[in-house]
Amino acid sequence: MIGYSETPLAWGLTRGMARVLGVNLAAAVVEGWLSRKELGHLVDRCEACSQKAACSAWLATAAGGPCPPVFCPNKSALEVLSLRH
Repeated sequence: MIGYSETPLAWGLTRGMARVLGVNLAAAVVEGWLSRKELGHLVDRCEACSQKAACSAWLATAAGGPCPPVFCPNKSALEVLSLRH
């Protein structure tokens, strides 16, 4: 199981943003097109973000929206991952 028990909210938000783009982060690591270290950087950026409440609200209504919101610190990285997927 891939997860971040020390930062469960950041892990959940990062995973949620990736899902909006059709990216399964755990599968990406298992399949080898995303390293565990790269995934850790995504979660760390999310953990440092001050927009967690806005992110949660956005995810609650996104329903497969076209891209993460502009305030997401992982926006560009997740968009690149969606192209690789």
